[in-house]
Amino acid sequence: LLLFSPTKILKFRVMSHRKFEHPRHGSLGFLPRKRASRHRGKVKAFPKDDPTKPCRLTSFLGYKAGMTHIVREVEKPGSKLHKKETCEAVTIIETPPMVVVGVVGYVKTPRGLRSLNTVWAQHLSEEVRRRFYKNWAKSKKK
Repeated sequence: LLLFSPTKILKFRVMSHRKFEHPRHGSLGFLPRKRASRHRGKVKAFPKDDPTKPCRLTSFLGYKAGMTHIVREVEKPGSKLHKKETCEAVTIIETPPMVVVGVVGYVKTPRGLRSLNTVWAQHLSEEVRRRFYKNWAKSKKK
């Protein structure tokens, strides 16, 4: 953009809307990019339970702690890499110890499963109990 004045020529550069004219930086699956509201993860899905089998632990909690690489020997007859070493990416999954704090009974309704009753464990440590209180520091510790 050029502006003329009696004494000199003024040059101004028009800024474009960079928001629309650049490649993406990062995946849209991780929006909004902000600090997590809580440190604890949540279970988003469980595998389907088979009613013919007895009650058991359906799944185990874990979270992605990072990635690294390993060098391993490929055991694939007929492949070019058979009996040769190759470098592969691996994911490290952290599985902290789980503590059973109670049992929830569900009942089938036309709209799906509904919680019928919850039975809490008798002897829970103070560390576990403080997770279920909003203001543990201000509460009366029984």
